[in-house]
Amino acid sequence: MTYKRLEIGIFFRLLGILVLLYAAVHYGYRGSYAPVVFAGLLVIALVLELARYVTRSNRELANFLLAVRYRDFSQHFNEAHANPALRQLYSAFNQLNTTFRQLSAEKEAQFTYLQTVLELIDTGIISYDADGHVEWVNESFKQTLELPYLRTIQTLQKRHEGLYHAIMQLTPGSPAVVKLTVGQKTLQLLLSATSFKLQGREFTLIAFKNVSHALDETETEAWQKLLRVMTHEIMNSVAPIASLADTLRRHVQLEKAKGSDTHLQDIDLLDDVEEGISIIQHRSEGLLNFAQVYRNFSKITTPLLTTIYVKELFSSVQALLAHSLAEKKIELLVSVKPPDLLLQADSHLMEQVLINLVLNAAHAVEERPRPQIQLVAYTDDNERVILEVIDNGTGIPADLLDSIFIPFFTTHKSGSGIGLSLAKQILHLHKGSIQVQSVEGAGSIFRLLF
Repeated sequence: MTYKRLEIGIFFRLLGILVLLYAAVHYGYRGSYAPVVFAGLLVIALVLELARYVTRSNRELANFLLAVRYRDFSQHFNEAHANPALRQLYSAFNQLNTTFRQLSAEKEAQFTYLQTVLELIDTGIISYDADGHVEWVNESFKQTLELPYLRTIQTLQKRHEGLYHAIMQLTPGSPAVVKLTVGQKTLQLLLSATSFKLQGREFTLIAFKNVSHALDETETEAWQKLLRVMTHEIMNSVAPIASLADTLRRHVQLEKAKGSDTHLQDIDLLDDVEEGISIIQHRSEGLLNFAQVYRNFSKITTPLLTTIYVKELFSSVQALLAHSLAEKKIELLVSVKPPDLLLQADSHLMEQVLINLVLNAAHAVEERPRPQIQLVAYTDDNERVILEVIDNGTGIPADLLDSIFIPFFTTHKSGSGIGLSLAKQILHLHKGSIQVQSVEGAGSIFRLLF
C-alpha cells in the first residue's frame, strides 16, 4: 500500500512537471516569455519537491540508524499524524526501538544479576587490561586485602608486593598459592588467572580464594594421621623395653642381695648395670607417658560446646597460674570488651589452650626487665570473637614462625613441642584458627579467632 501511494505521488508530480514543460514550450513559440519564466520556476520547484518526496524516507532511515549508532532508543515516531507514505516505516521504527529497549533491559538485568552474584561470593575477582587499568573488582577482593579502591594493578605493588609479583608471574591454567600478611591476618591465597579478548582489547581475570583454613585443616589431619602411627609404633616398641628393663633391674637387685657370694669388683659392675637399666627404664616410661598423653589429646574429635563467659574463662586461667607467675614476678593483665562477651566453646579445651599459651609467654618474658602478659578478648568488625595472648618477651625469629605449630618442634630445652600443635588442633575443632605475630626482641601475639 505504501509503495502504491509513493508511486501515485511520483506520477502526479511528474505529470505536473510535464504539463509545465509543455506550457513553457507553447508560450515560448508564441514569444510570451513571462509565462515561460513562471513555468520554469514552477518546474524547478516541482523537481525539488519530487526529490524531497522521494528521499524523505531515506532521511528518516538515516536519522534512525544514527540514533541506533548512539544507542538512543528513546525516540517515538508518531504514526497517527505521519504522512501516509511514511506510516509503515514509522511503525517499523517503533517496533525496532521497542525490541532494542527490551534487549537492553534484559542485558542490564543480566549484568546486574551477575554483578550481584560476584559481589556475594567469597572469591576475590579482579580484571584489568593490557595497560594494567582495573576494569572491575568485586567486594570480596577489596575486603580481603583491605583496599578501598584499586585503579591500576600496579598500585597493588605498594600495598602487597608479594601478591603483585605472584600475579605478574601467574600463567593461565597454572594456579599458585601465595602467603601474605594483611593487617593482623596471615592469609594463604590460591590464585588462578585467565586471559580473554573483548572488543579488540586484551584482559586478564584474576581470582583468588583464602585457603588458609582448608590448608591448615589438611595439614593438621596429615600430622594427626602420621602421629597416630608414630605413637602407636613408639608404644609398641618402647613398652617391651621398659618391661624388660624392669625385669633386668630386679635380677640385678637379687644378685646384689647375694653380696656375700659376690666379689667387690662384680658388685661395682652390678651397680653400673643397675644404674644403666634404671635410666633406660625411666626414659622408656617417660616416652610411653608422652606418647600416651599425645594419643589421648589426638583422640579429641568433637568438643563439648557450651556458652561461656570469656571473663570467667580468663579468671579461671588467671587463678590457676597466679602462684607460678607471681613467683617469677610476671604481671598478668586481663581485658574483656564488652565485659559480658560470650563464646561458644569447650571450656576445658579452651582453658588448656590458654594455659599452654600463657606458660609459653611466661618462658619468653623471664629475662625481661618488666615481664608482662596480657589476656585480651574482643569482637572484630565481622562480629567474630577474638582472644589474644600478648607478651613483651624475646619474640620468635622470623625463620621459625612457620615451624612453631609443627608437632614436636620446640625451642625450649624442657619443652615437648606438642602444646602449640594441640592448640591449633583444638581451634580447628572449634571451626576457628590460631595466628601468631612476633617481632624478635619486642614480643609476640597469639591470636585465637572463632
